[in-house]
Amino acid sequence: MPDPDRASAFYQVALGAEQVFSAPRSDDGRPSVVDHRVGGSSFRVSPAVSSWGWLSPDDLGGSAVLLEVEVDDPDAVGERMIAHGAEVIVPIENRPYGKRSGRIRDPFGHLWIITGELR
Repeated sequence: MPDPDRASAFYQVALGAEQVFSAPRSDDGRPSVVDHRVGGSSFRVSPAVSSWGWLSPDDLGGSAVLLEVEVDDPDAVGERMIAHGAEVIVPIENRPYGKRSGRIRDPFGHLWIITGELR
């Protein structure tokens, strides 16, 4: 992430993530890692540091991963993400495989599958 603090704030508001740890700030003022928890899962955000091989989606020309999070209300989470700058790639709707899900690109270029129970 170019700006881990901004990303952390987005994930807290949009995904309901809880920030559980932030490493001490590096010389450039950015935290080296920020840990989050969503339900029973956790994830980290870190600054992009090309010399360490830590690249952002912008550095790669797109997201190299597809992250999936299961939530109680995928529609509400998707709407919050969009309200805070995310983009719909695949609309959230009931799927034939028995889940309600869609794909969202967050403001930092990462792709998320937001999924939950059928409505």
